[in-house]
Amino acid sequence: MNIDWSQFKIRIDINKDPETLYNAWATRNGIEYWFLRKSEYKDPSGRIRGGDEQVSVGDSYTWLWHGWPDETVEHGEILEANGRDKFSFRFGNAGSCHVNIYKENGLQIVQLIQDNIPLTEEGKFNFHVGCKEGWTFHLTNMKSIYENGVDLKNKDLSFKGLVNR
Repeated sequence: MNIDWSQFKIRIDINKDPETLYNAWATRNGIEYWFLRKSEYKDPSGRIRGGDEQVSVGDSYTWLWHGWPDETVEHGEILEANGRDKFSFRFGNAGSCHVNIYKENGLQIVQLIQDNIPLTEEGKFNFHVGCKEGWTFHLTNMKSIYENGVDLKNKDLSFKGLVNR
């Protein structure tokens, strides 16, 4: 088997309108609803964007995760944000993530591609395998929250090694 360690792609169908799914990535309130403990988006001048204000290309972000202490923080930059169906961001040292929202055979699809993953042992293990596992869970959680109102995340810092944090 020949694995391209520099990238992966995952897709999930979510029964929700494209505007809601786009805002789930491109606004602080949206991304905190299904994914993060805390998000802060700043425009290039350093102004913090409002909760329902969409990000733009060149904005930066600071993200804090459920189940992780404040010292585990992610910083990055918004690479693409078209206001409808494409959202991309630099994901720290793990490469870049590209989200596409589209219809296929009557289903609303959310597709995430993470690419430019470093071709090192750390890159293969932490960013290809680890991020793919994380994104698979979080996209599943996104579907669960938007379709059924059930959040699958464990938010308790005392538990370690759980797939749902």
